[in-house]
Amino acid sequence: MTSFLRPGLAPRLIRNARLPVALVEGARLSPDREGLALADLLLDGGRIAAIRPAGEAPTGDGIDVRGGQVWPLFVDLHTHLDKGHIWNRAPNTDGTHATAARTVAEDRKARWRRDDVARRFDFGLRCAYAHGTGAIRTHLDSYEPEQAVTSFAVFRDMAAEWRGRMALQPVVMARLDHYAGARGRELLRLAAETGGALGGILKMDAPTPEGLDAGLDRLMTLAEAEGLDIDLHIDETDDPASGQLERLAEAVMRNRFRGRVTAGHCCSLSMQSDADAARVIGKVAEAGIAIVTLPMVNLYLQGRTPARTPQWRGITRVHELAAAGVTVAAASDNCRDPFFAYGDHDVMEVFREFTRIAHLDLAYGDWVGSVTRNPARVMGVAQGRIATGMTADLILFRGRGMSELLARPQSDRAVLRQGRVVETTLPDHAELDCLSEPQPV
Repeated sequence: MTSFLRPGLAPRLIRNARLPVALVEGARLSPDREGLALADLLLDGGRIAAIRPAGEAPTGDGIDVRGGQVWPLFVDLHTHLDKGHIWNRAPNTDGTHATAARTVAEDRKARWRRDDVARRFDFGLRCAYAHGTGAIRTHLDSYEPEQAVTSFAVFRDMAAEWRGRMALQPVVMARLDHYAGARGRELLRLAAETGGALGGILKMDAPTPEGLDAGLDRLMTLAEAEGLDIDLHIDETDDPASGQLERLAEAVMRNRFRGRVTAGHCCSLSMQSDADAARVIGKVAEAGIAIVTLPMVNLYLQGRTPARTPQWRGITRVHELAAAGVTVAAASDNCRDPFFAYGDHDVMEVFREFTRIAHLDLAYGDWVGSVTRNPARVMGVAQGRIATGMTADLILFRGRGMSELLARPQSDRAVLRQGRVVETTLPDHAELDCLSEPQPV
């Protein structure tokens, strides 16, 4: 990716920028029908000094982006950086969710040593950095105690190395019944020491509704004790009777849980009747649960039957959730692993495909926050907005209107961090070739 602005440039003024008004604070701008407005940005000391309607800024050194859009850095709320980039050695042979889970488990047990995880983790971060991501939340497979220790050790190293460049948050990825006893206390310790959240899947041995409720209660008791948030994979299925999201909402209210709760996927909500979905969405809104949809991955996985055309899109009811006042975010999820053969940690790709898959094009202004402001609020980071006094962490696109922005990958975007254009060359996939070599017998 080659930027149209040279790295190292620190402009004092950005002229004729189209800003998503929904993401702008501290300026009176009149949005057009796509939610955009022309403005000038004055920068000083790596921060946004002023936001003014186009043409009102004083003359001075600056750049004219000629109506190209300017966004805040992306916030990627749901990723799996520990799984990423194993496709070449662990492909999904039939594309199904079940095969993905089995293949990842086999690869994890055979090859996820510290150096292997660190190399792939760092590769993903460098891709995300080049594309313009400012904060990432990653789930870390913690199904085996030794793997949890390894992956969280890698996370601590990466968080230290990337401090000041990207905000990183980990989430424990475990089964619900793993939170019992000494094992649960160890998972709690790993999350608490790294500023993480508790999460995973609602899977248990011999599950019953009562057992599920008790497991959720235990999870919330642990999280409450350390002031941790919860982020769970929920209803990643086409079964309308799965019911996990409703039980999660009821558990949040029953426990009066005070932390932030995020539910990822929630695919089966789209398979329920309108009446059932409305009831569940009402409880989600009352409980204050944020929903993160993973449009590319669930389009890839859900409704897949060999030799049959898929019949649905896999995403949850984002329009209905947003209309009910629920915070909705979209994120990248998996990249080049058995759960998704593609992806490049590019949140603009996520937003482009989300727009197409979910028919967001009639109200862009309502949805630009799904990959910026909304996930930033869930993570509790001061990002995802353009406001006077904030750090000038910005992405400059050539695309002017939304059709131009979403018609092309915007591969020549410029990324400013603390007001300075940074290098956006992507790492070469060949760097990871050594990780796909056969293991010694």
